Amino acid sequence: MAGGSGGSWGVEKGNWALGTPNDRRAWGALEGGGGGGSGPEDPPVSVSWFVAESSTEWGPAGNQPVVILLGWAGCQDRYLAKYSAIYSQKGCAIIRYTAPWKMVFFSESFGIRSLQTPARSLLELLFDYSIENRPVLFHVFSNGGVMLYRYVLEALHKEQPFRSLRVVGTIFDSAPGRRNLRGGLRALGTVLVSTNVLLKYFLLFSFATTAVVMRIILYPLTRFIHESHYDALLKAPSRWPELYLYSKADAVIEVSEVEHMANARQRLGVSVKTVDFSDSAHVSHMRANPTYYSKLCTTFLSDCVRGLPR
Repeated sequence: MAGGSGGSWGVEKGNWALGTPNDRRAWGALEGGGGGGSGPEDPPVSVSWFVAESSTEWGPAGNQPVVILLGWAGCQDRYLAKYSAIYSQKGCAIIRYTAPWKMVFFSESFGIRSLQTPARSLLELLFDYSIENRPVLFHVFSNGGVMLYRYVLEALHKEQPFRSLRVVGTIFDSAPGRRNLRGGLRALGTVLVSTNVLLKYFLLFSFATTAVVMRIILYPLTRFIHESHYDALLKAPSRWPELYLYSKADAVIEVSEVEHMANARQRLGVSVKTVDFSDSAHVSHMRANPTYYSKLCTTFLSDCVRGLPR
């Protein structure tokens, strides 16, 4: 259905929805994104389409980039939408999705590759809406976004037709981190802040026990069955540019782990830029430095798109 104002339009297709900048959106559940059970409700996928009225810095109309935002565990879409504004002002198409927190903290900890299906579904969206020929930028938040991004990378390099997609770069915000149990418990505690106290502490205990056994004690063995997201990214075959936004004040992700990843990727020939915000909290760099943060993201996107062969 065509509609909307201000040079935008929306299309509804099956269970998926494209929305307009004034938030008159139709929502659909991303396959594998439902949650069930107790705890915070998992947000659906949001796709926003912004059509430039004339040629822009991106070249001919129809060549505007697609930005895929992968939220942190427990992230509400209204928070992720604030990051969309950075790119919508540039005429980009936006896809926002946050993986269910139960998959992030429990399924993946048990070695269940539950995020593979949502990862493929996100990439299929590009073909559903015939925007698969546009440049694609990923903006990934915390380990919740990284765990999903890990499977996106696998699909991009191993599966057709995803191998034909033109990914131009990735921005990591407060990620990636390794096996930081204390940080993981802090993150899960934030997700469960409104949950029944007894259930909250049961889930925290279950997560801690699973993480210690599967990801620390037995990891030398289990890594051959299910490698951690961090180790998978260290040797990922992608070679497009990467921007790491982090802070020494982050209580969830160790700054040394972000810098280790950035250095390792650079040694593989990846063009890497790092920015340490020094005093902003986990996934709060934009809130603390909105103008600077937005400028970093849009400049990185422009540089990545300009690097594409014409």
